[in-house]
Amino acid sequence: MNRLFGSGKPKAPPPTLTDAVAGVDGRAESIDKKIQKLDAELVKYKEQMKKMRDGPSKNMVKQRALKVLKQKKQYEQQYAGLQQQSFNMEQANFGIQTLKDTKTTMDAMKLGVKEMKKEYKKIKIDDIEDVQDQMEDMMEMANEVQETLGRSYGCPEVDEDDLEAEFDALGDDMALDEDSSYLDAAEAPSVPEGQPAKGGEVDEFGLPALPAQ
Repeated sequence: MNRLFGSGKPKAPPPTLTDAVAGVDGRAESIDKKIQKLDAELVKYKEQMKKMRDGPSKNMVKQRALKVLKQKKQYEQQYAGLQQQSFNMEQANFGIQTLKDTKTTMDAMKLGVKEMKKEYKKIKIDDIEDVQDQMEDMMEMANEVQETLGRSYGCPEVDEDDLEAEFDALGDDMALDEDSSYLDAAEAPSVPEGQPAKGGEVDEFGLPALPAQ
């Protein structure tokens, strides 16, 4: 049957809002170019009229300028309408995309909750508490081992009062050791003064000199 009557052409997908916005923007751009062209003509007529005297010729140029201005106004209305259409479609497209993003977010959250429930089933609270209790017991045992290893062997116990008394006495002994006043009490012998006895000689220390042999 397809050979006799031919197969129908596949239907083209319907245009999206993005396509519609692009089409409207293209039309608006084309109209904007026409408006710019009419503006250039109006400037040309305006300059031409400044150089002309009043009369039929100037009135004719003025009528042409008014006709161009009227055409420009029509284009401006069309351009404004197309701009509004484009804005409305963009707003609608933005709303649709926002809803799609929201659905994607919700799907991801649901999947995350499902995975969390699946992993939670693998964990037992009792096992966690048992591990915590075992860890606490091991830490206590480790502390006991450290205390045992830190014991002192063969050291006699000393009374705290005896230590304080010895410390106070040690301070007094150190003060006595640092006192040097006893050195001042021992005076060196003084050198005898005055003239030596007659008939006798003295040595360099002031003592009677020994007779020469």
